[in-house]
Amino acid sequence: GWHLGEHAIWGKHALFEESLRSPLIIIAPEVIQPGTPTDSVVETLDLFPTLCDLSGLPTPKHLIGTSLLPQLADPKAPGHPAISYTELATTLRTPTHRLIAHQGGKFELYDHRNPDAETKNLAKEQPDLVTSLNTTLKKLRTR
Repeated sequence: GWHLGEHAIWGKHALFEESLRSPLIIIAPEVIQPGTPTDSVVETLDLFPTLCDLSGLPTPKHLIGTSLLPQLADPKAPGHPAISYTELATTLRTPTHRLIAHQGGKFELYDHRNPDAETKNLAKEQPDLVTSLNTTLKKLRTR
């Protein structure tokens, strides 16, 4: 999670992939294909419900996360959009895009399907996608 000059940042606590993507290794009998990575987008909030499922305990109703058992059983199982935030902006990561919504209405949109990834802001070129992803982001923020 430490930027070494990417995006002109030297440090942590940014809303880019280098700061937010973190490795997660789970060892459990439910892992059908040990050692097989997944590209599914998930959140650290998903750990608590996953641990409940793995231990056979009931998942408290107030939890926000989603169990990762589907990804443990099948690394190709889809994940779900993930959000993160700083004091001045919020981000939504989907399997294909990252939207960063700044206070004041400025947006950044990055397409992870192309080699430019988070180096070319596409927000002005794809306003409909910005609107759609921002709607999803708002819904997730109020959960």
